[in-house]
Amino acid sequence: MKILDQHISRTVLLSMTVVIGLMGTLDLIFSLLDQIANTDENYSLLNAISYVLLTTPTSLYEMLPFTALGGALIGLGILASNNELVVMQAAGIRTGRIILAVLKPTFLVMGLSLLIGEYVSPPLEQTAKSNRAVQQSANASIGSEQGNWQRIGNDFIHINAIAPGGASLFGVTRYTVSEDRRLISAKFAETAQYIESNSGNYWLLENIDESILGDRTISSNHYLQEDWVVELSPELLSVLLVKPDEQSITGLYRLAKYFESEGLDSAKYNLAFWKKLTQPIATLALVVLAISFVFGPLRESTTGFRVFISLSIGLVFTIVQRMMEPASLIYGLNPLFAVLFPILLCGILGVVLIRRVR
Repeated sequence: MKILDQHISRTVLLSMTVVIGLMGTLDLIFSLLDQIANTDENYSLLNAISYVLLTTPTSLYEMLPFTALGGALIGLGILASNNELVVMQAAGIRTGRIILAVLKPTFLVMGLSLLIGEYVSPPLEQTAKSNRAVQQSANASIGSEQGNWQRIGNDFIHINAIAPGGASLFGVTRYTVSEDRRLISAKFAETAQYIESNSGNYWLLENIDESILGDRTISSNHYLQEDWVVELSPELLSVLLVKPDEQSITGLYRLAKYFESEGLDSAKYNLAFWKKLTQPIATLALVVLAISFVFGPLRESTTGFRVFISLSIGLVFTIVQRMMEPASLIYGLNPLFAVLFPILLCGILGVVLIRRVR
């Protein structure tokens, strides 16, 4: 029995490995072509290759649930095509034991998903985005095509580029408004360095141009340096640089709390938090659905048709997921419900189909 369990697990795991290898290679090629198209005198080919390599773990992380789906369909399909599943069931091996053998590599993928999504992908993604922003910015002034906007109190802040680690900033623009939303002043600093001292931490701004708007006049000033005391740490900036779906679970939790404390909308960060936290469950639900298809309607199908079905299931799952996400933000649905709905849909359908087979 143990040998059969290992045979099933190895077959499914090998199929998952082949699927992630093929999908990862294709994604790597297309990502590299996309980055090469953006190269210029500041952003070289070597920079583009470095960016693609650093962001590859994020791409692999996003593919893992669908890798498990395709691997389970193809791996079990190979066993079914060779009549191995029929022989096992005829020998008295229960379907539940076969399913458990398939789930063993799935649990491995789920653990790998948590590891990459929490510890590997986010810091590499932050480094890649920081390096690219610094290289493309070249200390330019404010530009709507790059940088990050943040609101702190009555200040609206735009940062062109954030260096890796978040302790150095390039192109910092601050707009200060009054309580009645009237623009009071605008400041632009070429660079900013985070300074830690016993008396308190602050940002040291350099080469500052200031414009103060009066009722009928505008006055301009220039400073070489200025201390900027603000509750904006390098750790927080380093995660603000990256999209919510590309951040760690703990980083998303910190960001949601930060936005709530500033009186800002934190819905998209709460949604991304629950999405990342439940991704292993999504992987499990997709594999259960794949198992039900192989034991049911796809028992006699070809490998090519199983690949088509796995792509179709992945596409439908993604569409439903992406429909629920904006619905949650627009209509105020509970983010946990929005994330769990497509997962439960796949899981329940898979369980029902498996019970019908049994």
